[in-house]
Amino acid sequence: MKDEQPSTTGTCVACKRVFEFDAQSVLTVLIDPETGLPPGMTVVGSLRQATPEAVARSTDEPVCPQCVTRARQYHVMNGTSPIWGTWP
Repeated sequence: MKDEQPSTTGTCVACKRVFEFDAQSVLTVLIDPETGLPPGMTVVGSLRQATPEAVARSTDEPVCPQCVTRARQYHVMNGTSPIWGTWP
């Protein structure tokens, strides 16, 4: 009998699909629950300095394997990751 990895069910932060994952190995993104975005990211996709309060209230949210695959395909097709400007 194979050793089964402990699994958790959660919602992908990118596509909102429910999926099972191993909490120790799943890719996560830090998300501020107040804005629904990573701390320091604006609604128009630019970056600014994250406030300590935003970082403190943020939680790690899982990303499903399909979204990770699509992000990697984007990187391969375009030769680079998306780059956003920063606010002063």
